[in-house]
Amino acid sequence: MLYILYVKWLKIMFVSKIKNLADIVDISAQLKKKGVKIGFTNGCFDILHAGHVSYLNKAKSLVDVLILGLNSDDSIRRIKGKNRPINNQEDRALVVASLECIDFVVLFSEDTPENLIKAIKPDMLIKGADWKNKTVAGCDFVQKYGGKCEFIELLNNRSTTNIIEKIVNEYC
Repeated sequence: MLYILYVKWLKIMFVSKIKNLADIVDISAQLKKKGVKIGFTNGCFDILHAGHVSYLNKAKSLVDVLILGLNSDDSIRRIKGKNRPINNQEDRALVVASLECIDFVVLFSEDTPENLIKAIKPDMLIKGADWKNKTVAGCDFVQKYGGKCEFIELLNNRSTTNIIEKIVNEYC
């Protein structure tokens, strides 16, 4: 019973950070009119770990408002395989929304967040340094209107895939 009450409290506290596309586009436009610097990052955030938290805190330090585009369950399955995600999109959204550094979370179903980036038009697109020499969806678009693409150094040897492999190898 206590667990159920706790889950309900969590949803009330953080669900206001979880937005649909129409709402986040409207919010972004209102914030831009006020001169607020908007950052955007994205990912699966399947099993939240220290690497994620470090990255997201660094991303937030670069902007006033940080919007996190969260891959939907279907999107993750197409990208990472039929056994992923481990946690469903509702749970993942609730967990990342609970982080102080995240201002808004919006789910997207495509394989890349390019359409979401085009709709939000962030001042800064933020990715991990592992993307530095790769094609980053939306980066060209952001740079065309004067925005920046920033790459943040990641903590070494921290990944959801490594965590899953460790669990499988040591406990199964």
